This record gives sequence, C-alpha cells and structure tokens, in this order.
Amino acid sequence: MKKNTQNPLKNRSLNDLILHEGSDYVVINKPPFVSTLADRSNPHNILDLARILFPNAKVCHRLDKHTSGILIIAKEEAGYKYFSGLFEEREVTKLYHAVVPGKHNYNELEVDKPIYTTSNKSRIDFHGGKPSLTLLSTLEIYKQHTLLACMPFTGRMHQIRVHLADMDIPIVGDHKYGGKDIFLSQLKRNYSLGRGKEEKPMIQRLALHAAGISFPDQDGETVKIKAPYPKDFSVLLNQLEKNRF
Repeated sequence: MKKNTQNPLKNRSLNDLILHEGSDYVVINKPPFVSTLADRSNPHNILDLARILFPNAKVCHRLDKHTSGILIIAKEEAGYKYFSGLFEEREVTKLYHAVVPGKHNYNELEVDKPIYTTSNKSRIDFHGGKPSLTLLSTLEIYKQHTLLACMPFTGRMHQIRVHLADMDIPIVGDHKYGGKDIFLSQLKRNYSLGRGKEEKPMIQRLALHAAGISFPDQDGETVKIKAPYPKDFSVLLNQLEKNRF
C-alpha cells in the first residue's frame, strides 16, 4: 500500500464526521488514510480525535487505515459494553462496497470459508481457521470491473479482502492480497499522458468502503445508516461509469 503522508484530519473535528448521534454513541464516516487507533507510522487517529469531544470515548469496532466509511464510537463505557454485546450476538449488520476486477453477476452469493489470522494478515485455512461467512451481490458491472456489495456475517480480520482474493478477484488497490491498481489509461481510449509524467492510480488505496450499518438501539428501535463515498471512491466510480463501453 502506498504511504500517504498527509493528515486527513487536519483542521477537522469529530463533528465534521458524524453521521448519526445517540445518547451514548456516535456513528461517523471515517476518511481513508487514517487509523482507527494510534499507529506508529501515522499519529493521526480517530480515537484521539473522538476524545477531544468525549474524554472517555472507545471505538466499538475497527476499520483498516485505508478503508473508509462507517465506524461506531461509544461516548462512555456503558455504550461500549452495549455495542460489544450487539457485536457478540451478531445483531449488527454491516455493508461494504468494493471494486474488483472483471465482470461478475452475484445475487447473494455465500462465501463460506474459514479464516486463520496472524498478527497482520489473514488467509483461508480449512484446518486451523475460524468459520467466516460473507454474502456478495453485484451492484454495477462496468467495462472491466464490478462494484460489489459485501456483507460479512462474521468479523474476522480482513475477511472481505481474503474471501475476494481467494476467488481470484482481489479488491482493486489491495496490494497485501494481490489486488492491482487501476489506471485511466486502461479504460479510456486514446488516453495520452504528458511527456515526462508518470501515471498515478485512479485510487491510491484499496477500493473498499463501509457503506452501511444497522443495529437495534437501547430503545429497541432499528437504526439504519448509510455513509456517502469519499471523494477518491466517487471519482473512481464516475470514471468507471463514463468509460463503461
């Protein structure tokens, strides 16, 4: 993954990211290139930002640094315990959007393969892996790529990334699991790059976005939230659409 030295949180507060607020939690739209927790390679992280507003804040789950989208943050310990119970009982439904190579037409395809996790990487392992289930559906088919809706029913590290890579359709830009970059020259006829210039990938991270979530709140009401795409993901999809044929 390419290193990004910019601070995505510069001049921003947690309020700028909040999609929904409950009495003891907030749901935010995490930008790409920022860690959920403190990271040695990048000091800018969501938890520190949250604790400016809520000193006792705790994140209820994690997103990889390069993944954008929905993240739940508890304001206090009570909220954290509540969501820990929801995740443990699998009462939280998460939806991700991913761009993969090739044309694929899936309608709630079940990918049921066990995943074994080490300190920083996961793999399919039918002997030592833990049960892992992901549901895949096609949202859009483009000229050379597909936009997938991915619903993980278990919470293994890098679950969607590993399942898609095992299907030989690793997420665009996901170098850790074999994903390749996508360039405009691959899509656009008669594309010309200026002399002496090096073409950059259309998205400089893995093309994965946590797009939706639903869960029961403490009043028994079902909360459903969607997260708009960040700019880089929107630009990628717009170019794929413009160069569909």
